[in-house]
Amino acid sequence: MSDACGCGNDEPRSDEQEREPERLWQIKELQFAAISGVFLLAALIAGFLGATEPIVLTLQAVALLAGAYTFVPSTLTRLAKGKIGVGTLMTIAAVGAVILGEVGEAAMLAFLFSISEGLEEYSLARTRRGLRALLSLVPDEATVLRDGTEIVVAPTELRIGDRMLVKPGERVATDGIIGQGRTALDVSAITGESVPVEAGPGDEVFAGSINGTGVLEVEVTTTAEDNSLARIVRIVEAEQSRKGASQRLADRIAKPLVPGVMIAAALIAVLGSVLGDPATWIERALVVLVAASPCALAISVPVTVVAAIGAASKLGALVKGGAALEALGKIRGVALDKTGTLTANRPTVIEVATTNGATGEQVLDLAAALEARSEHPLAAAILAAADTVIPATDVEAVTGAGLTGHRNGHTIRLGRPGWLDPGPLAGDVARMQQAGATAVLVEDNGQLIGAIAVRDELRPEAAEVVAQLRGDGYHVAMLTGDNQATAAALARDVRIDAVHAELRPEDKARLIEQLRAQRPTAMVGDGVNDAPALATADLGIAMGAMGTDVAIETADVALMGEDLRHLPQAFTHARRARRIMLQNVGLSLGLIVALMPLALFGMLGLAAVVLVHELAEIVVIANGVRAGRTKPLATATVDRSARQTRAASVDAPS
Repeated sequence: MSDACGCGNDEPRSDEQEREPERLWQIKELQFAAISGVFLLAALIAGFLGATEPIVLTLQAVALLAGAYTFVPSTLTRLAKGKIGVGTLMTIAAVGAVILGEVGEAAMLAFLFSISEGLEEYSLARTRRGLRALLSLVPDEATVLRDGTEIVVAPTELRIGDRMLVKPGERVATDGIIGQGRTALDVSAITGESVPVEAGPGDEVFAGSINGTGVLEVEVTTTAEDNSLARIVRIVEAEQSRKGASQRLADRIAKPLVPGVMIAAALIAVLGSVLGDPATWIERALVVLVAASPCALAISVPVTVVAAIGAASKLGALVKGGAALEALGKIRGVALDKTGTLTANRPTVIEVATTNGATGEQVLDLAAALEARSEHPLAAAILAAADTVIPATDVEAVTGAGLTGHRNGHTIRLGRPGWLDPGPLAGDVARMQQAGATAVLVEDNGQLIGAIAVRDELRPEAAEVVAQLRGDGYHVAMLTGDNQATAAALARDVRIDAVHAELRPEDKARLIEQLRAQRPTAMVGDGVNDAPALATADLGIAMGAMGTDVAIETADVALMGEDLRHLPQAFTHARRARRIMLQNVGLSLGLIVALMPLALFGMLGLAAVVLVHELAEIVVIANGVRAGRTKPLATATVDRSARQTRAASVDAPS
């Protein structure tokens, strides 16, 4: 993120400040910009109507004070710390204009700059709110066994070595090792695993994970202050601080420009006074200061940013401020999360293998009969693949294994390989697992009849998007918490060579650091587990439709729909906007370079310098508006028949 337009406030934030504004009109900088604009307009109207000079001057002065309040105090604070930014140059130009009697010009500078200050602060406030979304993953209380008695305590009271009791459907309060019990554990909030993981004694569980159907006794291994979620928060805080300290484009330009202009003006005043009329040369030095004021620079970047961000929203991308837009245009590497980003995060039946004379329809029919009474995440996929569902009776869940039940006098079972013997389908099961699918077996009256492969399938446009990114010169990598087999299988389908699997959130963040060292890198993800990587990357991009609040808030860009094709289009749009931004910056700097010698030798007076600045502002505004011209992506109709055909064509006897 940016440095909030040169605000440079390094002081700790109070509780009052932590309540971030949620609307544009709540931003203090924009409130003062509105006041400045009202009084500036009033001064123009008063002058047009022939009001006396004191009245016009008073209105201009109020406009100047209101606009200057948003950046002058923070600029002085930054100067005291030895930091120079575009606010410094704006302050110097405003002071020079006032000394020369051009209070209206100074007020206009303050008004324009206060708007850019407010827009940047709004984007920062949205990002800071994202950290609080992480805290909702921690349960309010946890049950521990002490001296044989169940005691309910706050997560902060858990101690290493405590035996924590986690009941079905509860979130795990902190990290630990399972001592007793088996379950299907939903760890998507921590690892991004799309399918629940079977867990039993000796397996590690993480804070924020959701227990399935079994009761677990977990030995606490980390305190609440140092568990998985706490580490995520620390990573996000540290990386957002790093981005907050980075300088914006305008500030990077202003850093060498400010001392150069000040030295030039001082030399003109001193040498001119020694060699000629002091009054003349001091006035020329002040005119040079006004000529060097970044009027066009101050407005050109914000106008381009506002236009480009507005157009990006039509492309299905929410871009959070100018710093994010600049970064989006500079990215050369893209790291893609798998679950919910490359895939739709909706497990689907991709294959049914049969044996002992059964058909695919029969296998799905019996599996659906059991799953109709189940809340297991795979149930929805199997039920969607079955034509009709006649629920079984007496359905029981075998923790960490599968389901049993009865229908039409038959005993039917569904479960994982190992609990049920794959027998003649062992080869098919191995192949399914190698393809990155979860395999479940189905038995009818003790006889194996089939195996069902369920996988979180790629988005229809995933391969097209990866190909386009590579064609545009981006280096593409996949990062996922899923197992190596699943990641490798899906990576082959979309032709991604760089695959990194079985990653925890901190692993993703560490890997992003390595990728950033090679090229400017964006991270694209959708879950809480992606938050550290989104914050660590040069640019974080969240999948908005399927993403969690914290991913969207932590990211710099959020894709608002499920169509991944918005990603390369957003990159193209940002590159064009950045070119326009650089054009405006170049024009602004060229204007300063041209005006300074003309003002130095008296060829242009103050009135002419002010007029040129105003004309230049019109030009850069018109050019900046071009960043808002774009063609929305024509959303293609997703061919859902392919999925239905795949589910229906699994009638392939083994």
